[in-house]
Amino acid sequence: MSSQRPSYRNVFLTFARNSLVRDMMFRGNFLIEAISAPCWTLMNQMFYSLIFFYTPSIGAGTGWMKYEFFIFFATTILVNSLVQAFFMRNFEEFSELIRTGNLDFALLKPIDTQFLISLHRITWSSFANTIFGLGLLGYSIWQLSATNSEWAVSLGGVLLYVAYVLFGVGILYSLMLTLSSTSIWLGRNQTLYNFWFYITNFSRYPMEIYGGSAAGSALRFVFSFGIPILLAVNVPARLMAQPLKEDNWMYALVALAATVMSLLASRWVFKKALLSYRSASS
Repeated sequence: MSSQRPSYRNVFLTFARNSLVRDMMFRGNFLIEAISAPCWTLMNQMFYSLIFFYTPSIGAGTGWMKYEFFIFFATTILVNSLVQAFFMRNFEEFSELIRTGNLDFALLKPIDTQFLISLHRITWSSFANTIFGLGLLGYSIWQLSATNSEWAVSLGGVLLYVAYVLFGVGILYSLMLTLSSTSIWLGRNQTLYNFWFYITNFSRYPMEIYGGSAAGSALRFVFSFGIPILLAVNVPARLMAQPLKEDNWMYALVALAATVMSLLASRWVFKKALLSYRSASS
């Protein structure tokens, strides 16, 4: 009797449906989360608006004027909200699966373990920030089209932007998977997401701001080519906000290679960590 491989698409849709049903059981909590996250993002956007009231650009000669920067900020929101919606809560629970021994049950399932622990729960309230990011992106594109006659958006540019947003999600997912895999070696790694917050904080700003000093240039190099978190947001934002910039394609090629290498490397670390896992029943 031949075993039938599971349909990953159907499994994912089941996870998504079950997560939505679970969230709707606590609708008050869902509404609070769905409202509070965009409100916090709106306060950040208002802060940036205040900055642009006093200065025309973020850094002289960087090209990040008001609406170009808002495209960057919208890209940051999109990438991070997708990571939070699909992966963040799952990896928050990963160390608990190890501590309680429930990882044993995940390993026994007839499905890829990485897929199972990465996507078994979808945080639907995080999509409220995705909607906010899309709204800010559309508004910024409209304003930029009206105020800059040399700037124009094309269908190809939009498709390229979407692709590189997904590449950015892949880069951050790889980093998250790698960090979470250390829980197998370290046990209950409670400082994991503090480290995640501090290291990803570098990706929230245009890479041009890191070029003003030797230390800034070193940070830009490390977080572009070592741990490529700067590429996760900067590349799609630059392709949309500054499509005529000469070095965009160099960074686009590097981001593509970095995404593939990051996914492969994180997969290797995860598999290596699983080999060190000892069942709770052993």
